[in-house]
Amino acid sequence: MSGFSSEERAAPFTFEYRVFLKNEKGQYISPFHDIPIYADKDVFHMVVEVPRWSNAKMEIATKDPLNPIKQDVKKGKLRYVANLFPYKGYIWNYGAIPQTWEDPGHNDQHTGCCGDNDPIDVCEIGSKVCARGEIIAVKVLGILAMIDEGETDWKVIAINVDDPDAANYNDINDVKRLKPGYLEATVDWFRRYKVPDGKPENQFAFNAEFKDKDFAIDIIKSTHDYWRALVTKKIDGKGISCINTTVSESPFKCDPDAAKAIVDAWISGSITRKTKDMSWNTSLHCCILFVCKY
Repeated sequence: MSGFSSEERAAPFTFEYRVFLKNEKGQYISPFHDIPIYADKDVFHMVVEVPRWSNAKMEIATKDPLNPIKQDVKKGKLRYVANLFPYKGYIWNYGAIPQTWEDPGHNDQHTGCCGDNDPIDVCEIGSKVCARGEIIAVKVLGILAMIDEGETDWKVIAINVDDPDAANYNDINDVKRLKPGYLEATVDWFRRYKVPDGKPENQFAFNAEFKDKDFAIDIIKSTHDYWRALVTKKIDGKGISCINTTVSESPFKCDPDAAKAIVDAWISGSITRKTKDMSWNTSLHCCILFVCKY
């Protein structure tokens, strides 16, 4: 989508790799906090983290300043999903809706479990293979309530509004009719994708049935409310970086020069990282306190 661009730093599939996002002025922004949730009326923005058919588990780094996209790390190793027969990598373009947050302190009435502490996930089912860091506008069609290791982990089903067939998809039943077997494959994939790593199968609320568009939009709106409470410091994020450049009521708002200083510090290599979890250390936070307006 025009107006946003991405900038890769370091080589892909390394601990140092990051994808930073920029606005239409070329200024660095947070894909978590600065990209509006809505692209248009009833149309949502989606941040593409993982292109379809790829295996590297990329994600918005919620604890890094400006929340660039990076590869997930578990037990000191870069994380990949297995080719789970008969699938190759992720079977949709996978990403998140910005300005949403599944609050780990909120017990979801539908699942009986608290949120997973991340932006809400999206599975985009269109024909195009999107690029990592691409920002697209999507039409929401439905939602799946996954329980991942005891946490609520909603999976929104959506389609790129620019897809040639987007006009034919308006609710979850259209996916059932036009892509027979795709939703069943989606449940199967999410149920079993951690099994090769020695973990048990994931569970689902609603007997693994997809809820419709209206239900999905209500869930998205609730996660947007939790995000707003997070970024305005009404909720303690406990390690989540809320640094942003656009949320006027946020005490974490900083100006574009401060955002650039954060990225420059990363690029210069002057910031060291902890070996185990690759989080940014105290020297970076000192830089942030100096350049950001708290």
